[in-house]
Amino acid sequence: MCLAIPMQITVIDGFVAQASAKGVTREVSLFLLQDDMPMAGDYVMVHVGYAIQTISAVEAQNAWDIYDEMLSVESSAPHA
Repeated sequence: MCLAIPMQITVIDGFVAQASAKGVTREVSLFLLQDDMPMAGDYVMVHVGYAIQTISAVEAQNAWDIYDEMLSVESSAPHA
């Protein structure tokens, strides 16, 4: 299973951006989005260091709500 993380772009320098989510900042490649470059403040889905899709703030929040719910179910499940 592949997982992409929603992150908000804070700074762009060419095809490299600083993006953050939940207090974590990462360097993200924008190379795959060069035909429709996002701007600082935009949200993107990040997979293995590459922004693969621009999304809305609502879509980013919905994704985090789902991830948080999955983590809460996992942490409350009995372990064998």
